[in-house]
Amino acid sequence: MSSLDRALWCNPDFRRFFAGQFVTNAGDSLYTVAMLWLAFELSNSTLVTGALNAILLLPWPLQVFAGPLVDRLPLERVLVGSQVIQGTVVLALPLAAATGHLRVGVLFAVAPVLMLASLLMAPMETALLPRIVEDERLPGANAALSTVTFGLDMVFDALGGGFVALFGATTLFLADSVTFAAAALLFAGIRLGTPARADERTGSGRETAPETVRSVLRSYVSDLRDGVRVLRGTVFVELILTTAVANFTTGVALAILPAFGDGLGGPAVYGLLLGALGIGRLVGSFVGPWFEGVSYGRLLLTHGLGACSWLAAVLAPSPALTVVLFGLAWVPAGMSGVLMATLNQRVFPADLLGRVAATKGTASGATLPLGSLVGGAVAAVLGTTLTMAVAASGFGFTAVYVLLRPRLRRLPAVRAARPDDFGVEAEQSIE
Repeated sequence: MSSLDRALWCNPDFRRFFAGQFVTNAGDSLYTVAMLWLAFELSNSTLVTGALNAILLLPWPLQVFAGPLVDRLPLERVLVGSQVIQGTVVLALPLAAATGHLRVGVLFAVAPVLMLASLLMAPMETALLPRIVEDERLPGANAALSTVTFGLDMVFDALGGGFVALFGATTLFLADSVTFAAAALLFAGIRLGTPARADERTGSGRETAPETVRSVLRSYVSDLRDGVRVLRGTVFVELILTTAVANFTTGVALAILPAFGDGLGGPAVYGLLLGALGIGRLVGSFVGPWFEGVSYGRLLLTHGLGACSWLAAVLAPSPALTVVLFGLAWVPAGMSGVLMATLNQRVFPADLLGRVAATKGTASGATLPLGSLVGGAVAAVLGTTLTMAVAASGFGFTAVYVLLRPRLRRLPAVRAARPDDFGVEAEQSIE
């Protein structure tokens, strides 16, 4: 372990944030597995699972509304409060099952509350991390957090599928409430915004007064304009397009995966497929920092290999081979994800990271729930297997688009990235 890595893990706030993110993302995975499987079990319809998954994925397109708040509100309270709400709400499902009132309608009533409680988490990581980690340690911190955001938490998907097969979905919700309670305790120990630490990270000895809700709302519209203005005309606009297509594919896959897994062997296989997706992204996010010296444009071409692996998984003759190949399909996505997080923090002004991340996430993530809705409907007509095969083209689009765009193929390595390489003005001042 390098000296930078040792210093990173000696940071108590980062350790708490890392552990809290691991636990809460595990909780998100557990209730997603249980709710989608339960929806399919109660309805036997990909259209229903697609609609429910679309609700659970709404934080992606809606995070643009969370970005301005993330940049301004006390993050400690938001972190803790979101965990308390989620932990309380998931308990309503085993209660409904125990009283004989568990229906698809109950799932659709609970899902929006869980979605809203987790809404701030997506842009929060980008905005919070530079406040607790020094600049030179951001790549390592991003890689570590990506393992729990896109990887290790989804290992719980596989475990959740097995748990559902053995004990049932409603029992899983009881265990899930414990994960949110643990995350709340971990986040409660994080300390941000003390005068001394603010001096270290901002270079200013000035202590700012807390903003009122009215002041936040008053600057809300202008904050959103800032995020759009910073991105306009940059290479990131085209990168957002490729991510949006890939996210549409992801939405399709998540919507029909319960039916696809059921056809291959039931909830255990469904959980293994979700786990393979997560492990693939985990591997990608783990090895991503090793490729900081490789042209980012060339790395994007590896999404073509992911598309081929996805298609091979659908056509594989055995469930075991399907799981392995499906996991390999997600390695390139994990690599580009962790490197993009580092690019954001190196290229954009620190005081705009929350707004930029939220704007980018909304523009590219809006296709996630749309993909779930479309995927569920298409699978009901064409069948699950054919729809899964066609969805592989989403990853292939990235490779083909980059091949056709010399500007993207020539993108420099993350390690050598400068704002002007991506069309971002080096000095941006937002009043």
